[in-house]
Amino acid sequence: MAKVAHLLYGDRKVFTVSAFNRGVGLHLGRLPNVWIEGEVTELRRNPAWANVFLTLKDPKTAATLAVTIARRTFDRLDLDLDEGETVHVAGRAELFEQKAVLAFRATTIERLGLGGHLQGLEELKRKLAAEGLFAFERKRRLPRVPRAVGILTGADAAARGDLVSTIAARFPATKVVVCETRVQGKGAAAAIVSALGALTAHPEVDVVVLSRGGGSFEDLLPFSDEAVVRAVATAGVPVVSAVGHEQDTPLCDLAADARAATPTAAAALVVPSVVELESALAATRHRLDAGVRAHLERSRGRLERQGERLRVAPRLLLERRRAALDHAGARLQTLSPLATLARGYAIVRSGAEAVRDAATVSAGDPLDVQLAAGSLRARVEEVSG
Repeated sequence: MAKVAHLLYGDRKVFTVSAFNRGVGLHLGRLPNVWIEGEVTELRRNPAWANVFLTLKDPKTAATLAVTIARRTFDRLDLDLDEGETVHVAGRAELFEQKAVLAFRATTIERLGLGGHLQGLEELKRKLAAEGLFAFERKRRLPRVPRAVGILTGADAAARGDLVSTIAARFPATKVVVCETRVQGKGAAAAIVSALGALTAHPEVDVVVLSRGGGSFEDLLPFSDEAVVRAVATAGVPVVSAVGHEQDTPLCDLAADARAATPTAAAALVVPSVVELESALAATRHRLDAGVRAHLERSRGRLERQGERLRVAPRLLLERRRAALDHAGARLQTLSPLATLARGYAIVRSGAEAVRDAATVSAGDPLDVQLAAGSLRARVEEVSG
């Protein structure tokens, strides 16, 4: 093993920080591989990273140990680990010399079973799901433009600041009511329930954002407490859960009316963007203007067509009436006695009466014979039956 160099000040051997850290690291490297048992917390994996990071926790003492494992090795194991599972990890101790941070470099991981916390959460999850607390049908629609947004948060200035600033930027007219409370550790669940009740009782609060920054599996446990989950599900106004990071899923997420991965995303859910609203209003105004203009054009065209029909209608009516009169005149002309006379017939009268029967006259009676052109005077010479 290479020797760590030191400095001499008289008879005193002095090591630099780098040399000391390197020496400790070399001694740790001589330790044998060991197996360690613990509960998985803070599991972090990214396809762009060469390593997967996690923390092992002793559930009895809460002692923790940072663990790294090569991402390819971890992916090959295909464990699909969840927070709170108990595992056995093989590897050796190592020291990150730059900051003298002790960690454990794993070569393999074996699942032992669900941790106590995770097992309890799974049982609670099944129980509440059976009661319908997570059902999609009971989730409420968020108000379009709330009068006030309630923010329930811990002493997390970043999360609270992101929410408040984003809401103010998106829709300045919306009020913000902030309620800070204990969100981790002993008594956190009761404090969250109390704060949620106070916010939902506020006369102007129309929606509440439950916000907390990232943390360990244990840190987020209060948001999976049964009392908290029931309070979220039965809150008097819709609740948006923005707890932890995107990969975290406390049970309050399932009971909330909506879930947001970040405080900024939560703000976008609870208030509209005034810029987007103004743009939408301008687009609506443009459509209304275009609709009114199109309606006016259609009405003008319809009036013009009706006017043209009105101008043409009298002439058409007159033509139809003239044609009808001509037709009637032709029929009358056809039925006129004069037309009959013109065809060679004559009207024979005895006195004032037309003679229709020869028996009505006698020989020697005078007759008037009307022709188509002129008339004749005649006398009956003989009557034949």
